[in-house]
Amino acid sequence: MAGNETPPKDGPLKDQPPRLSWVNWAVLGALLVGLYGWQMFATNREAHPLISYSAFYALVTDAKVETLTIRGQSATGRLKVPETVEGHPVANFRTMIPSVPEPELFSSLRKEGVKIVVESEAQPAMVQVLLAALPWIVIIGAWLLLSRNAMKMLSRGGPLGGLMKQRSHRFERESSVGVTFDDVAGLKAAKQDLREIVDFLREPVSFQRLGGKVPRGVLLVGPPGTGKTLLARAVAGESGVPFFSMSGSEFIELFVGMGAARVRELFAEAKKVAPAIIFIDEIDAVGRARGTGLGGGHDEREQTLNQLLSEMDGFSRNDLTIVIAATNRPDVLDSALLRPGRFDRRVVVDRPESAARLSILGVHAKGKPIGQSVSLEDVAQNTPGFSGADLANLVNEAALSATRRGADAIEAIDFAAAEDKIVLGDRRETRLDRLEKRRVAIHESGHAVVAYFTPATEPVRRVTIIPRGMALGMTQQTPGEDKHITSQAELEAKLRVLMGGYAAEILVYGQPSSGAENDLRQATEIAYRMVAQFGMSDKIGPVFYEHRAEHPFLGQRLATDSGISDLTVHAIEAETRKLLAAAAEDAKVVLGTQRRRFDALVELLLVQETVERGELEKTLGSKSLVAAYA
Repeated sequence: MAGNETPPKDGPLKDQPPRLSWVNWAVLGALLVGLYGWQMFATNREAHPLISYSAFYALVTDAKVETLTIRGQSATGRLKVPETVEGHPVANFRTMIPSVPEPELFSSLRKEGVKIVVESEAQPAMVQVLLAALPWIVIIGAWLLLSRNAMKMLSRGGPLGGLMKQRSHRFERESSVGVTFDDVAGLKAAKQDLREIVDFLREPVSFQRLGGKVPRGVLLVGPPGTGKTLLARAVAGESGVPFFSMSGSEFIELFVGMGAARVRELFAEAKKVAPAIIFIDEIDAVGRARGTGLGGGHDEREQTLNQLLSEMDGFSRNDLTIVIAATNRPDVLDSALLRPGRFDRRVVVDRPESAARLSILGVHAKGKPIGQSVSLEDVAQNTPGFSGADLANLVNEAALSATRRGADAIEAIDFAAAEDKIVLGDRRETRLDRLEKRRVAIHESGHAVVAYFTPATEPVRRVTIIPRGMALGMTQQTPGEDKHITSQAELEAKLRVLMGGYAAEILVYGQPSSGAENDLRQATEIAYRMVAQFGMSDKIGPVFYEHRAEHPFLGQRLATDSGISDLTVHAIEAETRKLLAAAAEDAKVVLGTQRRRFDALVELLLVQETVERGELEKTLGSKSLVAAYA
């Protein structure tokens, strides 16, 4: 019945007037007292205009003053007859008298029969109490009001309520995630390691039968985009136990202690429903090594890390709560976090190889209209170094390219356009003039000819002088297969190819241009590592120097001695220059030997702007004529 309805518990009805608390009353009273005092002052000031002491003394000696009230150095009075004083009509007046009045003044007042009243300077007791208490009332009232508003803001319904509540995402059932190991293409070894975790949580008795213990923590390590988070989602979908997911950056807040409180709350929730899995994404945001800064160690990040270390392997450890974390920066993590008992197992999630890339392409191409001209095997072969995220982006860009063409299916030209967009970048609006275009064609032809006629190099796939991304031209090489190590001969061949553009400009123009900057940077890095880190220099020997490595922490970098003498540094630099000079000279020899073919490729590039592998082989001909150094 309508008459039995009760008002909601979360607040007063809209028809009820709001109630004022005692804080509001106190503030209102203080404002009224202040307003009353100001009004009295303003009224007295208006009713008794101020006159000078000289004018007041003249009025006394002329017997024009009827009454006078003295309070300290202030005096107010009334004239017998109103008159103009100092240009103003005056009936009542006020003036200031000296702290030690002149004797003649009081003699004149008594002589003229002026009625004199002397009052105390002190205020009435009630007024004094109010004036003394007024500042404290305002301060206390403002403090209570701000505290109350702060509590409202930090409450669940307030704008800052998110600071106090748990940020983790909890998944109870497989259907709430929608990802299983079947949806993860490739990564067989990683899936096997994680499948053991899932099996333990489902049947812990079978693992404990022989005294085995499940790893306390699993750290997923790999470059960005390789599927670390996807693997964790698959664990959530496969495990069938509560799964808590949280990003490392969500632990860190402005308020000190908030991150540690979140860690305690997260593990407490997981222990209540154990067995359970906690997934911390980008753990390097909270797990960086301690004591590596310049400003001390008592900060919010280190407090959060200390609490995480305690929860993972402290006095209250729980073997049925497993932590899975992901990072692409394992080098910056604290050593205490990586030791056995916390993260016992490290799973490397590397970039996929050709077979895995084909599987990933198949997953992302599922449900999309792929044309007959597309060979996913060729696409996988031509995309070495692509991560899973890169391949997903490749398929998506190909679909967008087909949409822009108005086609009904995704064809090979769409995949080629997508790959160019990802690897080379979008076409620039930059228009090269005739001389710049010829120089770029000479530079790229130098790369292509040296790569074509140098043994142990990757085959040239395309040469273009169309500006894309940050480059004015590009010579693309595609490895025939996935490679994991590189020999000294292959590195030396790579140096020759990088120096090909520089050598071509010197061969034709007699001097290089700024276009060789990026080639020289890459070549210098490779040559330095060959000398200082790969042991490929007879003079330096088989040693490893990390002189040029960037340390991830400024504090440790400043405090750590590199251990390399100046003499060794100079020797490394000299050997690096020697390798680069030899590579440039070898490139000049190749270009001089194949000058006719080099000139033909330059002219073809000026006409077509892009030369693919087939046309390149027709133009350059047989590879039987190689450089004399081969």
